Amino acid sequence: MTTLPDSIAMPVTLPRIGDKAPSFKAVTTQGNISFPEDYKGKWVILFSHPADFTPVCTSEFITFARREREFNQLNTQLVGLSVDGLYSHIAWLRTIKDKIEFRGWKNTEVKFPLIEDITMEVAKKYGMIQPNESSTKAVRAVFFIDPKGIIRAMIYYPLSLGRNFDELKRVIIALQSADKHGVAMPADWQPGEDVIVPPANSCGVAADRMAGKEEGVYCKDWFFCMKPLKKEELELA
Repeated sequence: MTTLPDSIAMPVTLPRIGDKAPSFKAVTTQGNISFPEDYKGKWVILFSHPADFTPVCTSEFITFARREREFNQLNTQLVGLSVDGLYSHIAWLRTIKDKIEFRGWKNTEVKFPLIEDITMEVAKKYGMIQPNESSTKAVRAVFFIDPKGIIRAMIYYPLSLGRNFDELKRVIIALQSADKHGVAMPADWQPGEDVIVPPANSCGVAADRMAGKEEGVYCKDWFFCMKPLKKEELELA
């Protein structure tokens, strides 16, 4: 059997939407974990940051920590990762708590797990290393993983751009609500706004919708129908 040289080795297949989240075991600031098995039944936001003791990452971790309860209320666990070691993580999080103030937030304690990944094993499995951005640091990747361990959405940010936390929360609410109600969300959708009803699977249903016979549904054309979905009806865990 011929082995290809490293220079022409076959590329690693990166995770895609709809794939099972790659499994791994890791050491974290909250103890050892088996991922995603330990989080069965919960949604997970698995996210990477380039490096400890860097300013953009520090602002993000303060924000994640301060908003963690909002995500927990959506049955969503936060799990962070960088290619730094455990002692670096611990020292950085202690510095954040003892010294850093951001947007009026002080004494911020990070309670969610932060993965040690000095070998880059996990980062490479999840495509968090983008060589044209950096071959030694993870980009700001975000993976939305459902209670069955399936990757449902992904967002990548460059090293220089901090994440939008309102958007991360909006994605979780939208995914959960789409699953519960069998709908889709239009551009710039916000919780409480009207949602899209999937196209009808028969001419008769389409005709009834166009004629206004399907309760609560209104159509702009046969393929573009919407209905109200109030905040209190959303799947908020």
